[in-house]
Amino acid sequence: MSNLVCVDDFAREAHSILPRNALEYYRSGADGEVTLSLNQEALRRLRIRPRMLRDVTHRSTETTALGARLAVPIGVSPTAMQRMAHPDGEIANVKAVSKLGGVYILSTLATSSIEEVAEAAPECTRWFQLYIYKERKVTEQLVRRAERAGYKALVLTVDAPVFGFRRADVRHKFTLPSHLRLANFTDCQDEHKSKGVSTATSGSGLNEYVAKLFDPSLSWSDVAWLKSFTSLPIVIKGVLTKEDALMGVEHGAAAIFVSNHGARQLDGTPASIEALAEITAAVNGRCEVYVDGGFTQGSDIFKALALGADMVFVGRPALWGLTHSGQAGVEKVLGILKEELDRSMALAGCSNLKQIVKNMVVHESFYHKL
Repeated sequence: MSNLVCVDDFAREAHSILPRNALEYYRSGADGEVTLSLNQEALRRLRIRPRMLRDVTHRSTETTALGARLAVPIGVSPTAMQRMAHPDGEIANVKAVSKLGGVYILSTLATSSIEEVAEAAPECTRWFQLYIYKERKVTEQLVRRAERAGYKALVLTVDAPVFGFRRADVRHKFTLPSHLRLANFTDCQDEHKSKGVSTATSGSGLNEYVAKLFDPSLSWSDVAWLKSFTSLPIVIKGVLTKEDALMGVEHGAAAIFVSNHGARQLDGTPASIEALAEITAAVNGRCEVYVDGGFTQGSDIFKALALGADMVFVGRPALWGLTHSGQAGVEKVLGILKEELDRSMALAGCSNLKQIVKNMVVHESFYHKL
C-alpha cells in the first residue's frame, strides 16, 4: 500500500475492484447527485487562515465524545452491508477504528451482528445506529441487545421516513448478494427482515425493504419513547437546520449529528459542512455536535472542527480501505486522515483541538471582498 497516499487513491482502487452492484450502492447519491457533489465542493470553498510562530512541537488530537476518551476526533459513520466490500466487513472496520482510538457506529442494516462486532473489538467505543421499524418490538429488541453488548449510545437516524431515489440502485436492481444477510435479524421469525434486501421486484431491493418495514410516521414523540426504556444517550442523526437541532436539544438529545445521509436522501439539500455553523451556533454548547458528508482529507476535518464540530465521521473512505485490503486498508485510510489532521494543525499553528477556533476558517468569498 506504499503507493496509496491519500483517500482518493483508495477510492480509485476500490472502484476498480468492487462488483458493479456494490460499487454503485456505495458510491451513488440521490436523484441528480447535486448534493453528492456539493458535499466536497463546499469543503473546497472554505479557506484555512493559519497562524504563525506558535510552538507546535507537542501536539495532541485527543478529545472526548459522550464522556469517552478518544485519541482522535474521528469516527466511522454507519454504512450498511459492509461484507459486500470485504468478507470481514464490519468486523475489520471496527478493529481498525479500535486501533485508531475513534468511534465506530454500527448500522442496523449490517452484515455482522451487534454481538459479533462487540466481540471483535471490546475496547472500541461503539455506538449503534437505529432505524425504527413499524413493528416496534423489533426496535426495542435491537436496543436491548446493544445495551447488553456494551454499546455506549444510540444514533437515531431521522432523515429516512422513506429512502431517497438512488437512480443507480434502481437501474441495476440493487440486491444484497445471496450469500449475505442482515445479521441483526437472523433469529427473527420474519425471514424478510434478514433476507428481504436480497430480492428486487421492480427497482432497488433496499428501497422495497424500507417501504415494507420502516415506520414513516416517526415524530419527535418517538425520541421520548426511546428514552422511556433505555438509559443510553441518544444522538439525533440527519439534522440540517437549526430548527431541528433546537428540537433535538429540547427532547433531550445528547448530541446532534449534522448529516445529509451521504447525499442519499433528498437531493438539493445543503452540504453538511454548509449546515454545520448554523447548527453549532444554535446549539451553543448545550449538547455535542457531530458531522459527516464528503470528508476525505485531514484538512477537511480541521475545517469542521473550526466551525464547531466535536467529532467528524467518515463513511465511504473506510469502505474504500475495506475494499482494498480489509482491516489493514481501513487502518491505512484512517491513519492517513489522522496524519493529515495533525499536519494541518501544525501548519495552522494549533497544538490541540481547543486551539482550532472559528476565525481560522472562512468562505472563499471572504477574500473576494478584500
